Amino acid sequence: MSGRTAPWSATVLTLFPEMFPGSLGHSLAGKALAERLWSLETVDIREFARDRHATVDDTPFGGGPGMVMRADLVDAALRSLDTGSADGRPRIFLSPRGAPLTQRRARELAAGPGAVVLCGRYEGVDQRAIEAHGLEEVSIGDYVLSGGEPAAAVLIDACVRLLPGVVGDARSLAEESFERGLLEHPHYTRPQTWNGMAVPEVLLSGHHARVAEWRLAQAEEITRLRRPDLWARYAGQRSGKGL
Repeated sequence: MSGRTAPWSATVLTLFPEMFPGSLGHSLAGKALAERLWSLETVDIREFARDRHATVDDTPFGGGPGMVMRADLVDAALRSLDTGSADGRPRIFLSPRGAPLTQRRARELAAGPGAVVLCGRYEGVDQRAIEAHGLEEVSIGDYVLSGGEPAAAVLIDACVRLLPGVVGDARSLAEESFERGLLEHPHYTRPQTWNGMAVPEVLLSGHHARVAEWRLAQAEEITRLRRPDLWARYAGQRSGKGL
């Protein structure tokens, strides 16, 4: 058992609460949500608007295109959370300028009580709201989305699948991409021969040590070719351990 006294909890602050649970309501995450292994709530930022048009944004100071989400309304939405800052959940703002979301960070978040996730729209959020709440800026990749909601779903899914009881065989998590600092090795299943292509003989040998050696060699080669940044880090760590 994990020793948790309450299920892992995600709170998403968004202008589009209807986008949730979305993909998080299906497959492993959806089943775990139904079984109350984790919980999800949304906060509609627009409910904190004060005018009859429910305006949540305004033009940027200094000029330029687009609109910016107002600091006072984002602040009000964050302060509305019943548990406040005492619940220990990190406050995360999904942003292209944030630190990359890594498997290590997902494991850290999954080991905690949950996360509060702010989804931006338009040109972003007034910097003062980010600073006032000490928001951790996180990016899921070097590209720009229409809003933070898809990124929030990615971050939450990456955490939820690591929770105890979500994945049937927890051993499968240990061989996934990034767990050892490498991309994952190729996988094969029946039929043994398909479209003129056969399964590598070593996988049919029943020799577990040889299979493990082959999988590691494949993971290393794929990482070396496709992600030189990961390979350099992995090679450096391996060298440092005298391997």
